[in-house]
Amino acid sequence: MNRVKECDILVIGTGVAGAAAAYKAACEGKSVIVISKEQDFEESATKYAQGGIVGVGQDDSAELLSKDIHHAGAGASFNEAVNIVAQEGPQLVEDILVKAMEVDFDRNEDGQLRRTAEAAHSRRRIYHYKDATGLAIAAATVKTLKECKEVELINGAVAVDLITSAHNWTDRASQHRPNRCLGAYVFLEDEDAVFSILAKQTILATGGLGQVYLHTTNPACATGDGIAMAYRTGARIINSEFVQFHPTSFFHRDCERFLITEAVRGEGGRLFNYAGERFMENYSPDELELAPRDVVARSIYQEMARTGKSCVFLNIADFAPKEMDVRERFPTIYEKLLKFDIDITKKPIPVVPAAHYSCGGVMVDLEGKTELPGLLAAGEVSCTGIHGANRLASTSLLEGLLWGYKAGQSAINECNEVKAPIASSVPLWDDEGLDEISDPLLISQDILTIKTTMWNYAGIARTQKRLERAAADMDYLTRRTEQFYREAKLNKSLIELRNLVTVARIIIRAALRNKQSQGCHYRLD
Repeated sequence: MNRVKECDILVIGTGVAGAAAAYKAACEGKSVIVISKEQDFEESATKYAQGGIVGVGQDDSAELLSKDIHHAGAGASFNEAVNIVAQEGPQLVEDILVKAMEVDFDRNEDGQLRRTAEAAHSRRRIYHYKDATGLAIAAATVKTLKECKEVELINGAVAVDLITSAHNWTDRASQHRPNRCLGAYVFLEDEDAVFSILAKQTILATGGLGQVYLHTTNPACATGDGIAMAYRTGARIINSEFVQFHPTSFFHRDCERFLITEAVRGEGGRLFNYAGERFMENYSPDELELAPRDVVARSIYQEMARTGKSCVFLNIADFAPKEMDVRERFPTIYEKLLKFDIDITKKPIPVVPAAHYSCGGVMVDLEGKTELPGLLAAGEVSCTGIHGANRLASTSLLEGLLWGYKAGQSAINECNEVKAPIASSVPLWDDEGLDEISDPLLISQDILTIKTTMWNYAGIARTQKRLERAAADMDYLTRRTEQFYREAKLNKSLIELRNLVTVARIIIRAALRNKQSQGCHYRLD
């Protein structure tokens, strides 16, 4: 591979948002490069979404969906964005996922799409494929991209930093021109080298930042890369204190957290403490287990603190509808938990909250554009404002699809108005003289420090003193990491460490500024 590649549109990320953006751009004949930092193009947060995606509900309307989004968002959702996703999103699911890409959603015996309920939804409007909806969507979207001749897919490609005219220039006159994004520096693992990908438009679709916490439902790739890179360019990052913790992840001391989808509660599952008491009656008597995620997660946290126990229990075995086969409805969960001697048709599931979704991110407008010309963002890396202070279940895939599609359209429009970056004006990546090898033990220990500090001091429940302690620790670790970054040769782990400490500081600073509890930003003081 040449040290420099050029295209109309660079898409960083292969989840539903990146796929939708690339698909739209390719359909309009633009040359698109899509990079994935993993070897498997399907590896993204999209792949692990169990519950489903908001579709066209029964006896439903855009007004009802908007109302539900606002309710879950704790009064902080951006009304214009909410109206757009409610009016346009479900139909785009039909047009793109159901018809164009033929995602294998579950259907009733009459062939109609099967819809389920989830927390804080007033209607049954969730399309799903068993309990592996994201996997079905990821498979279909990646397959579609592989069939597009206008799309070049590159795996094992870790974005290092965005290239901007203000920060990366070969002549001094460039610093006086308006700043814009010109592409990205990308570390190719197989080549062990950094390359430049230059583009008229760059779309961030890198997903979330859940790996900044010790316990998370997010995949290993969710290290906040896009937010960190955008932050370093000066792009605006907003609502970062609103990190959603999923109420129910599988609790077991010998395995990483495993998501137990919201749909388990949507199909009748109930929460009990060690004493066998249905405790949600004490915290949310009207909505019970189907209260918004922040309410349920906080209730579990408080119940664990009150009882001194390490988990609570989710029981679907005794409360599933008689006509439903739990093993067929939730096959992934069933098979996974059998390995731990838990048959969910007979036993309750031990669960605890875990970091799940970032409601904030890179601020974008209604078309997916950031404040930096040439840079767009879509999916969890971005903040459209629809989620407010807490995300409504199954709206993440919906938002990613819609704003990915919109970002693709915006990128097409902007491509027609700007010239391609001149390769000679962008310096090649220079790592001459950097001979120090990144010590994997030092990196892993620093990452563990970040995750532990964030979980203890900036997790479900926060205080001023905890946040101040976290800020001091992260400031010190940032200085050490940046020195390490400047002196050592790059690898994937070092890049992720740098991004993790950056997003940790962003979350902490935002949490310190917001003195009031709202949604998933919960302050004990």
